[in-house]
Amino acid sequence: MPIALPATATSFPGALRRWRRVRSLSQLELALRAGTTQRHLSFIEQGRSHPGREMVIRLAETLGLTLRERNALLLAAGYAPAFPESRLDGPELRATLAALRRVLDGHLPSPAIVVRPTGELVAANAAFDVLAEGAAPRLVTPPVNALRLALHPEGMARRVANLPDWGRHVVEAVRARSLRSPDPHLDALLAELEGYLPAARPGPGHLGFAVPLQLRVPEGELRLITTLTSFATAVDVTLAELQLEAFLPADDRTAALLRRRRSTP
Repeated sequence: MPIALPATATSFPGALRRWRRVRSLSQLELALRAGTTQRHLSFIEQGRSHPGREMVIRLAETLGLTLRERNALLLAAGYAPAFPESRLDGPELRATLAALRRVLDGHLPSPAIVVRPTGELVAANAAFDVLAEGAAPRLVTPPVNALRLALHPEGMARRVANLPDWGRHVVEAVRARSLRSPDPHLDALLAELEGYLPAARPGPGHLGFAVPLQLRVPEGELRLITTLTSFATAVDVTLAELQLEAFLPADDRTAALLRRRRSTP
């Protein structure tokens, strides 16, 4: 899935200008951070100077681009991609994914999932049923989108006691990702997710989006907080884009309830 660039920014100079503006950097700021001069950077953005491969990589790193975006910038400059993109079911990632599944199983009895940037579910542990319980079959039939499952009225949303606040937390996280790495697919998903949320009506005790997930289950109500883990040192595009989301009990009652659910045949 290559990064989408406007028709006016398909060349390297246009792509570079676009990323610099997305990051809100002046030519001088980017040049200083990348270890070059503003004059040289200006010439590159005008197409008057063609950068070497090392300079393209340095600019991509300075701009904080993802591995996929770095590959796209290299291609725009006429160079081969630097980072491989393996298939999830390919031999290159077999050992890593097996290790990830052991991490997921080790997180039981709490739910944990592995997702791609647009919410596509890659793997989940056996406690995923806590999240999927009662959802419409079409929302839990592969390919499952964890973000859609979370906020869709026929998914988790009808069981979330604090949907306005918690849902906004989910949406704002997607919005931040979209602003940092513009992608029309993510933008479309963001618009869809926003349409599922009720209007927020902050009260005097409003804490913003720093709230645990309050999820109703037949045995009571769970209070869950989440941790997100990404693979910062990955050199494979596919692996670098995966994110592990682990749900943790926010109180002793939730922890006990999760243990009972897993021990019940």
